[in-house]
Amino acid sequence: MTKIMETGWNLENSYASLPTSLFTRTNPTPVSSPELIVLNEQLAASLGLNAEFLESEAGVAVLAGNEIPEGATPLSQAYAGHQFGNFTMLGDGRAVLLGEQIIPEGKRVDIQLKGPGRTPYSRGGDGRAALGPMLREYIISEAMHGLGIPTSRSLAVVKTGDPVYRENVLPGAVLTRVAASHIRVGTFQYVAKWRTIEELQALVDYTIRRHYPDIEDDENRSLSLLKQVISRQAELISKWQLVGFIHGVMNTDNMTISGESIDYGPCAFMDSYDLETVFSSIDVHGRYAYGNQPYIAAWNLARLAESLLPLLDDDPEKAVELAQAEISEFHKIYNSHWINGMRGKLGLFNAEAEDEALIEELLELMKKHHADYTNTFRALTFETKEDSVLFGTSEFEQWHRRWLARLDRQQESNDSSKKLMQDSNPAVIPRNHRVEEALKAAVEKGDYSVMERLLEVLSHPYAHTDEQAEYATVPKECGPYQTFCGT
Repeated sequence: MTKIMETGWNLENSYASLPTSLFTRTNPTPVSSPELIVLNEQLAASLGLNAEFLESEAGVAVLAGNEIPEGATPLSQAYAGHQFGNFTMLGDGRAVLLGEQIIPEGKRVDIQLKGPGRTPYSRGGDGRAALGPMLREYIISEAMHGLGIPTSRSLAVVKTGDPVYRENVLPGAVLTRVAASHIRVGTFQYVAKWRTIEELQALVDYTIRRHYPDIEDDENRSLSLLKQVISRQAELISKWQLVGFIHGVMNTDNMTISGESIDYGPCAFMDSYDLETVFSSIDVHGRYAYGNQPYIAAWNLARLAESLLPLLDDDPEKAVELAQAEISEFHKIYNSHWINGMRGKLGLFNAEAEDEALIEELLELMKKHHADYTNTFRALTFETKEDSVLFGTSEFEQWHRRWLARLDRQQESNDSSKKLMQDSNPAVIPRNHRVEEALKAAVEKGDYSVMERLLEVLSHPYAHTDEQAEYATVPKECGPYQTFCGT
């Protein structure tokens, strides 16, 4: 007898137990000739999935949406959102949630296909995705994971064999995304705007069970939920800022309740330090610029608070007071995480009153002299001087002396400070030219080796190996960089 290969799938779909207004049962649309391009074997193993099966014809059929795995209840989720400040009805226009994989540790994570065809929320779109943007999401999400930043992850990219029609004809692809869940601020906005209080309460109850079980017995659970989400998002955005990550499209439908980074469209990492840095072609007014990200996060969370008002208190005025009190805490929590992170980047173990001024002065000098954000901290870590204008200025020398004096005032040794800096300052980030180089080789030539090597280098960004040094450089001829949504 032929032995049937164990797949590892252990799927449920608790989201399907919610009111049916929150989703629509949707099957993926089959593709003509699926081909596995990249499989995240390490992630597959952590999910309890059999990588050998996923690489087989039957496994690729699942990753392409041609077959439904046992236990799956495919659906597309309904949600709304403020897109560049404008509120609209949305939903999974090109995504299908297969279900929740129960991983070996007992936790559940969403398994979602991105680009598997039209859904009831496609709003005139074809529901498909192009190969380039799906590989970009794979690269960036895995780089974020390597950097220790909460994020959705990428399990696989499958080329469909079918064309996708945008401004040009592009090869189609399906990304398999793994996330703590896909519940968004926009999910709550949708229910609050168009559904009932009972349905809103059901969503709150479900979200707490799924992500915040420690608050299930709290007296005002909706308020506790708001508090928890604010805290997680404040920490998340501080981590973005500390590595120079720019999301590019921080709409409320792209902010998760779990506190994970999600929806990597026109995202990129900053080279020269500048709070006004914008890469996204659609962000023409800089709403989502690097320096605006903490303020946009607070704005988005205020929209979550508005959605929860009916459940915060029976007295509308009291509900608003409670919500405002929590939202006002965002920047305090964010600033605490950010300044502690910056202390780590400078090798500081304790807190002194002048630290913030020391940090801000360095950042101002970096902006003035167009210094590379990542490489400046990397140079400080290893006591080298970057080939840049900044390190040759008297202003920097004065700052440097004050920083060394600050290090001398703490009890920890110089070796301990250096180790802290190595652990806080990545050797490499997904440099924009490197990402484009990998995508061009993959899409235009079918050469995935460039991407594979880049992924390997990015998987341990704090290792500071000789190989990573090659990926830390920024060509002087690099001009202005622009990213596109890729839909």
